Amino acid sequence: MAARQLWGRVKLENVTAYLYFIKASAVQSILHHLKYLAKPEIGELLGAKYGAMLKDSVFSEATVVIPVPLHSKKLKKRGYNQSVHFAYGLTKELKLPIFTDCLMRSNVGDSQTSKKRFERYENMKEVFYVINPERLINQHVLLVDDVLTTGATIEACANVLLEVPGVKISVVTLAFTK
Repeated sequence: MAARQLWGRVKLENVTAYLYFIKASAVQSILHHLKYLAKPEIGELLGAKYGAMLKDSVFSEATVVIPVPLHSKKLKKRGYNQSVHFAYGLTKELKLPIFTDCLMRSNVGDSQTSKKRFERYENMKEVFYVINPERLINQHVLLVDDVLTTGATIEACANVLLEVPGVKISVVTLAFTK
């Protein structure tokens, strides 16, 4: 179900999410604690649990994990990137290297939480770029994010990653919502 937001928009090998996000649910509370209440260990724990579930699946065919980056200003304000911590948990079980220095974010951008689908897409245009692309040639990237809503962030990241020769992309998110 998590892949529906991305169908026909960007070439992906596989897409999955661990949890289903509903407002005023336990999942919303978990994500709020992870992102805004300085609880990155939640991401690592859930990443390890989900990684254990994925290690004998098509997601283990990935060769490198890349978490969706935060802009340096937002990273400094929050103190950590929740997607990085979820990715660390995944890599513990999947035994894959994590690259946090290949995909970068060029601007802070507004929060996506209150935006409609088209606004989210517009907000993500030309936000991401790749550095050290030679490290990614012919890699199968496991792109990791916290929540998949409209797919605008994943699509923006995937589009720049797919410019690198031979790159294939699969996506894992902590949660997804409609």
